[in-house]
Amino acid sequence: MSETRGQARQWRLDWRLMLFVGVFLPLLVGLGVWQLERAGQKQRMLEQWQQQALALSWPDLVSRGLETGRPVTLQGRFDQASWLLDNRTRDGVPGYEVLTPFYPLEGPALVVNRGWVAAPRTRAQLPAVPTPSGIVELRGRLAEYPEPPVLAEPEPAQQQWPRRVQSLPRAEAMRVVPALPEAILRLASSDQPGAFRADWAPDLMGPQTHYGYAFQWFALALALAILTVVASYRKTGANNDNDNG
Repeated sequence: MSETRGQARQWRLDWRLMLFVGVFLPLLVGLGVWQLERAGQKQRMLEQWQQQALALSWPDLVSRGLETGRPVTLQGRFDQASWLLDNRTRDGVPGYEVLTPFYPLEGPALVVNRGWVAAPRTRAQLPAVPTPSGIVELRGRLAEYPEPPVLAEPEPAQQQWPRRVQSLPRAEAMRVVPALPEAILRLASSDQPGAFRADWAPDLMGPQTHYGYAFQWFALALALAILTVVASYRKTGANNDNDNG
């Protein structure tokens, strides 16, 4: 009897169990680390969103680096050409976001997201997007270019303006306006010159939510490690008891 108990304390691992753990344990830890990184990114975005407009000229901002969420004030002129970013809905209504080149009085041109407009009833029609002429002052925040999804289909070549697009990568916009900076400008509100429905808001999922998700992934990883130890210990004991029987 004492011999059997001594054998039950031996440490042996099942290779199938170790294979399972070897796949899922790094995955769980990796997901936890990714959530921590996302939390840090959201914290920086919220801090930038809460910033007041800096007393820097547009050329100075470009030279220092354009961070997403930074507030910007510009004076300049709109181009009369616009892209219509397709498949954008508001309150369940299909529509477009209007993206128009803007030429500041100083510094490089940039693309301005002027907000959302409802789509006409048929795809053959495009919405009217009147653009103010003359010098205007814009207030907004820097944002990333609307990059294409992985499976995006290329748009057929269009000559007329406005042009309907499924996405607007920087490289595509630079075919029309060379030397664009690495960010676009989202207008601060719908009362800005040339704005449509521009009621942007920061991501509602704050950093604390990502910290919570990270804790859950790390807790699952710890639970998996503990269960692996327990399962290996019990299974080894059961096999030894059967052999002795």
